[in-house]
Amino acid sequence: MAIELKQQIKLSQQLVMTPQLQQAIKLLQLSRLELIDTIRQELEENPVLDDVQNEADSDDPIPELLAEPEMSVAEEIPPEKEVTIEEKILSDDTDWGSYTDEYNSSGKAGFETEGKDTPKFETFISHKESLSEHLLWQFMMTGPGEEEQKIGTLIIGNVDIDGYVALSVGEIAALNGSSPEKIAEVLAVLQNLDPPGVCARDIRECLLIQAQYLKIANPLVTEIIRNYLPYLESKNYSFICKELKADTEDVNMAVNIIRGLDPRPGRAFSDEEPHYIEPDISVYKVEDDFVIMMNDDGIPRLRLNPFYRNAVNENGKFSESTKDYMQEKLRSAAWLIKSIHHRQKTIYKVMESILKFQREFFEKGVAYLKPMVLRDVAADIGMHESTISRVTTNKYAYTPQGIFELKYFFNSSINRVHGDATSSASVQEKIKHIVEAEDPKKPYSDDKVAELLENMNIHIARRTVAKYREMLRILPSNKRRQL
Repeated sequence: MAIELKQQIKLSQQLVMTPQLQQAIKLLQLSRLELIDTIRQELEENPVLDDVQNEADSDDPIPELLAEPEMSVAEEIPPEKEVTIEEKILSDDTDWGSYTDEYNSSGKAGFETEGKDTPKFETFISHKESLSEHLLWQFMMTGPGEEEQKIGTLIIGNVDIDGYVALSVGEIAALNGSSPEKIAEVLAVLQNLDPPGVCARDIRECLLIQAQYLKIANPLVTEIIRNYLPYLESKNYSFICKELKADTEDVNMAVNIIRGLDPRPGRAFSDEEPHYIEPDISVYKVEDDFVIMMNDDGIPRLRLNPFYRNAVNENGKFSESTKDYMQEKLRSAAWLIKSIHHRQKTIYKVMESILKFQREFFEKGVAYLKPMVLRDVAADIGMHESTISRVTTNKYAYTPQGIFELKYFFNSSINRVHGDATSSASVQEKIKHIVEAEDPKKPYSDDKVAELLENMNIHIARRTVAKYREMLRILPSNKRRQL
């Protein structure tokens, strides 16, 4: 049988991910902050893009060669109100010489600055003091010697964010070469600094330092911290009372004092700043209906630069390579504007579909949340499930019931004993209410919670109750018990 090579034409269909399609998919799954960062980066890299600052600049259409209509990201900005400034009537005897000398001076009184060092700009910038800087400043105020200064600097450099020393005395001695006695002496000095409990090696030592600093005269507090912290963690108060031969009221008073101590004294100097959630979309109730509004605050409004648009159509002023470059940038900018517009429109459609399925939730609360999956919304708005998944990732909605991630509305169903199915989020909310209403002295076990849910026509196993309790960050019954 002979083997030969032949050429033949074959017609087939193949899905190709173009760069424009990849960009649209990427923008679809970005969060609000990531979208703003992406737009700002594009504004820096693409000279054709402009950030519209006023309404008059937003009327220029995209040229026909791009075959895309102009799309703005945010709502139109109202025009600035006209501000009139009344001119002051100046008298003829105005001393213009002193007037110009005053306003040309470097300060209010016109101080002479020649020959003097002007303050640096960095001195006016607000700077939050770190824990290591705070400790080092206090330690240097004690007047340490050269060896003590080296040891103290090494210890302070190994204090973690909670205020604990990450190295033992032996490890510090191996790094510094000093004697363990000298290191223990410097460590004792550091443990007397502010905040109380800092530079401790474990939580027991941290709480003892704070108790000593506060001059707590209750001997039960020191004894419980020193020998019974594991039983305090598990709330085994009966064992503590039996071992210390103390009354329940005295132990309860000591436990309340220990609760007032700070197990993480260094957290007050943390440089971590909270990140607040800004919802991508808002749902408001107006009379008997709901209104959906996109949150476009802070998102730059984009347009094409008119200079580059006109330059493409002019002949003779630019070379062909320059026109090709500008043409490519114009197409890229127009597609970016279209992708952002498509992203906002898709989020609106998904929220509109969620509102239709979960209307009782928006009216009455979490207990009325219905089971729903991505397929339901995808079939309702005519999109693929993967698109709905991208849209609902890291997107938040402001509702009359609070701020929720769009993923929150999609949850599994749990069958009732008699009746329709309910959502897992509603069951978690019921478990939360049951725990809040329990007797602190006799908290409900997971079996008891499952039994109470059974009475509410909800049948779930004990292990499911335990799973939902852990998701809600609720301690087990033995650790919720109070005296």
